[in-house]
Amino acid sequence: MIPVFPDSKVALKGKKGLIVGIANDQSIAWGCARAFRALGADLAVTYLNDRAKKHVEPLAQALEAPIFMPLDVMVEGQMEAVFERIAKEWGQLDFLLHSIAFSPKEALHGRVVDVNRDGFLKTMDVSCWSFLRMAHLAEPLMKNGGTLFTMTYYGSQMVVENYNIMGVAKAALEASVRYAAAELGPKGIRVHAISPGPLATRAASGIPEFDELMDKAQSKAPSRSLVSIDDVGNATAFLALDGAKLITGGVLYIDGGYHIID
Repeated sequence: MIPVFPDSKVALKGKKGLIVGIANDQSIAWGCARAFRALGADLAVTYLNDRAKKHVEPLAQALEAPIFMPLDVMVEGQMEAVFERIAKEWGQLDFLLHSIAFSPKEALHGRVVDVNRDGFLKTMDVSCWSFLRMAHLAEPLMKNGGTLFTMTYYGSQMVVENYNIMGVAKAALEASVRYAAAELGPKGIRVHAISPGPLATRAASGIPEFDELMDKAQSKAPSRSLVSIDDVGNATAFLALDGAKLITGGVLYIDGGYHIID
């Protein structure tokens, strides 16, 4: 199940990473986790709640994850508990993948100018602030530098129909990446926003007319191809390698070139 690249399968050997956001075997976070593990990294994996656990646990077992814990960023104390466990068992963290976002249905499906305060705050809390909080907790564990990843989307830069308030949150997230990269760079910590093309994930299913969006991406992208979770994972894992140590603060588009097309 876990792909192996014979010439580079130990490139991340000894490195410790935290994966946040696996929901099932269609998740972008799962594609990334497989790539990290294929390169030899040890992984800690979180799951949202008891209902999600049954879907995530077999995947964590396939990754041979020694740390498997619940993490709902809206539940007080759970995030801190994950980092405390990592500090106790590993004493270090080399990379972190933040692949979570959320917006209440009434906020996501409505106009941006109509979103109420509670919907706006919940969207920003989960989709943006949680990444900054994880960066804060990861910093002392990245004693020899490290890499922070978060997932964004083209709708942060351009108005994408039906993406609505999530586009606003992703724009804030990308700005957070730039500021965090500037602040943590002197410690050797790199920060990246990964921007895949449309993918048929559980999270995407909440976006109206998403199938039409995928059809448009495939027909207009220079590659004429949709991205897969493995495409995203392989490119993301590259940025965790020492060979990418001077790349930081930007948005990596993994979308077949769709973002360059009008």
